[in-house]
Amino acid sequence: MPGMDEGDLIMQLEKLPSISLEQSAIIDMQVQRAVLERVPEIRRIVARAGSDELGLDPMGLNQTDTFMVLKPRSEWRNPDKDWLLDELRAVMADFPGVAYGFTQPIDMRVSEMLTGARGDVAIKIFGSELATLNALAEQMAASIRAVRGAQDVLTLKNEGVQYYRVVIDRLAAGRLGFSVEDIGRALRAQIEGETVGVVVEQGRRTPLLLRGDAGIRNSPSRFAALNLTLPDVHSVALASVARLERVDGPVKIDRENAERMVLVQANVRGRDLVGFVEEAKARVATDLKLPDGYRTAWGGQFENQQRAAARLAMVVPISLLLIFGLLFATFGSVRQAVLVFANIPFALIGGVFALWISGEYLSVPASVGFIALLGIAVLNGVVMLSYFNQLRDQGMPLAQVVVEGAKRRLRPVLMTASIAAWGLVPLLFATGPGSEIQRPLAIVVIGGLFHVHRADAVPAALAVSPLRCRCRGRCNRGDEN
Repeated sequence: MPGMDEGDLIMQLEKLPSISLEQSAIIDMQVQRAVLERVPEIRRIVARAGSDELGLDPMGLNQTDTFMVLKPRSEWRNPDKDWLLDELRAVMADFPGVAYGFTQPIDMRVSEMLTGARGDVAIKIFGSELATLNALAEQMAASIRAVRGAQDVLTLKNEGVQYYRVVIDRLAAGRLGFSVEDIGRALRAQIEGETVGVVVEQGRRTPLLLRGDAGIRNSPSRFAALNLTLPDVHSVALASVARLERVDGPVKIDRENAERMVLVQANVRGRDLVGFVEEAKARVATDLKLPDGYRTAWGGQFENQQRAAARLAMVVPISLLLIFGLLFATFGSVRQAVLVFANIPFALIGGVFALWISGEYLSVPASVGFIALLGIAVLNGVVMLSYFNQLRDQGMPLAQVVVEGAKRRLRPVLMTASIAAWGLVPLLFATGPGSEIQRPLAIVVIGGLFHVHRADAVPAALAVSPLRCRCRGRCNRGDEN
């Protein structure tokens, strides 16, 4: 489907995974001030970092959705959405280390529900090792950026968060009578807490949780000095049986169908989606060698396009068969039904040329326009052919049938086609929300009708023209043979 202009924008920001919430908010405020100062087309900004309370939109503290409310287009310096996006990209060039992408509110939600990604093209890499997945994602993003039409290529940073890992000295713990499970249980009680009972108050049952104070959880030195109780009631410090290591770890682990995955997303600008994906697949196959056990899946709006194309591939032939069946039932002749179908190629030629001249590409609305165009083409053929048959049944000579029939049915054919064409003119020049979907349909129908008018008389004349006998009437069979 063509991208529909919703009137507002969302700029997705991606900072370093190890950033704190406070620092993330500071960077967001700096970006928002710069956008409001340098891009006057933005009326106001509302931003959201991290996840909500219900967990319906899982995001890290380093991720921010910046909702931008735009002024009316009449107040813009240049009433072009692509120009506005370029202005915002110029602002973001002053913030190195912050990755960004653009989408729209409704488009973002629909894409997340249908495909789990927000871009026009989403490439999912499946595998087992997170480090390998992250490296493959970076390589794939670099390959996608080199494809013509690629815009806002983004791969979510999935490593760089700082963790403290407790490495237990098994020999020292064994000498003191500890097992690894005992130490892990004691530390888990300090960090997560341990339920020691239930308090019943006025019919309400409240679990009683026992855990260490916040200072222990926030101070590595205090955590290392924790006392572990020995079986003989004595205690030793945690540092005597374990050590703390500061390591880098993943932000999160995404899974789909029980497989680990990373995501690379991109938007497409200035070319059709299918052609972009085909070129990107060829480049990725050349530049990226996947290890054994790793695979890719292409989704996003491209996935919707593939689904729609598969459905149209089933619907269109069925529609044509039904139309042919109705024509055969109307005329009682396979020959005449086939000749009425001769209008269809002329209609397709006109629609294709109209798309090419206007710079549009074949989309779902354009495909629906072709289906409507086929109906109009068949209708015009039926109108003329039915009247030609009527005149022939009255005994009128063939030459006069063609001339008189074309004259008398010119006005009805022009009316049926012109009403459809003039009715779609407002959609052809529409500029408001939704015009991106209306315009391809109108272009196909109006462009195809020019060729339909030229094609009507030929198959109709052929349909009523019987095969002449070579004796030129000397056998008294006349034109009927």
